Amino acid sequence: MSDAERYEEIMEALRELEEMSWERVILVEGRRDVTALEHLGIFGDVFTVQASGGPVKAAEYVAGRRKKAVILTDWDRKGDIIASDLEVHLSALDVQYDTAVRSRLAGLCRIDIKDVQSLDELVHRLETA
Repeated sequence: MSDAERYEEIMEALRELEEMSWERVILVEGRRDVTALEHLGIFGDVFTVQASGGPVKAAEYVAGRRKKAVILTDWDRKGDIIASDLEVHLSALDVQYDTAVRSRLAGLCRIDIKDVQSLDELVHRLETA
């Protein structure tokens, strides 16, 4: 897949995430992830799992908001563990969640980056290539 094709696929995933952001809580690891999403035009209800008490607090937050969640942790080993913990805790509270966007972005970006906080830089690089 060429960089141009990858850019288009990444942008499609980000458009989907942007649509979801208005009715779901996006769960990211830290504050830099929030900043990267904002640079990409994605706002809404974003909860920082690591900075705000971990997966249990994140699941309780989403359940309290009566929303669905989007798990968007990094696609490295630590991010995989956090995502798995989030799935367990969200399920325990009967909160529906999406992991498809994370999986798509991981597949498209893993060659260059391993974390959400670098996503805006990658998009910019691919856009100008």
